[in-house]
Amino acid sequence: MGEHKSKALFQQIESGLKEMSDKEKKDIIKKTNGIFEMHIKQGSDELVYTIDLKKEGAAYEGKAKQKADVTITTSDETFMQMADGQLNGQKAFMSGKLKVKGNIMLSTKLDSVLKSQKAKL
Repeated sequence: MGEHKSKALFQQIESGLKEMSDKEKKDIIKKTNGIFEMHIKQGSDELVYTIDLKKEGAAYEGKAKQKADVTITTSDETFMQMADGQLNGQKAFMSGKLKVKGNIMLSTKLDSVLKSQKAKL
């Protein structure tokens, strides 16, 4: 089983958030105001990553420390297509490639977070 391609993107988001100034962090937290718990599947292997843009302004591997506002489950391939801008979250959701639990409207904000970090890779 190969390594999740999305892991590099999550690490980029993690370091991107760490490098932000306090003001930038406050702005993104204010704009997003949500905790995303991502379940990325590749075969039977699952990568779980949390992007906290509500309290900490941080990303880390593992489940959310407090209740996630939205839990997203998708395949590694679909996630990378979304990050590359080849597939938008709404289309992925409508076609069943993306499962969302919790605040569906909040999940739409993830597209802009992914695109801003993907541009830095």
